Amino acid sequence: MRRFQSRFVPLAASAVLVLAAGCAEVNTTIDKAQACLEAPKIITELGADIAKYKDDPQAMDKAIGDAAGKLNEVADKASNTTLKEATDNLATTLGDINVQNVNDAVDAAQKVTSDTAAYLDRIRQACS
Repeated sequence: MRRFQSRFVPLAASAVLVLAAGCAEVNTTIDKAQACLEAPKIITELGADIAKYKDDPQAMDKAIGDAAGKLNEVADKASNTTLKEATDNLATTLGDINVQNVNDAVDAAQKVTSDTAAYLDRIRQACS
């Protein structure tokens, strides 16, 4: 009986390692799927906010800053390198936008529109 027990321990340890490796892969897949869903949602919300706040520079500036913060959170969770880089880059770009007046709001709206379109293309490629 002693011999059976000594063979069982390494076998059990191997099984645990295989399962742990599989769980890590599942978590990576979930993180990617979650990022692929969350990022476009944040961009859609930002687009609506930009249109809504076109005459309110302070509110637009806050909405852009909030979107940048949310994108940073998504980037931190993204396990896919392409997703992470694209999300980090857009978050940085959005964070650099400063809306002080109505003219800045017009410029910001144009910049956000063009930058988010390019970002969404990269996300579609990374998520497919």
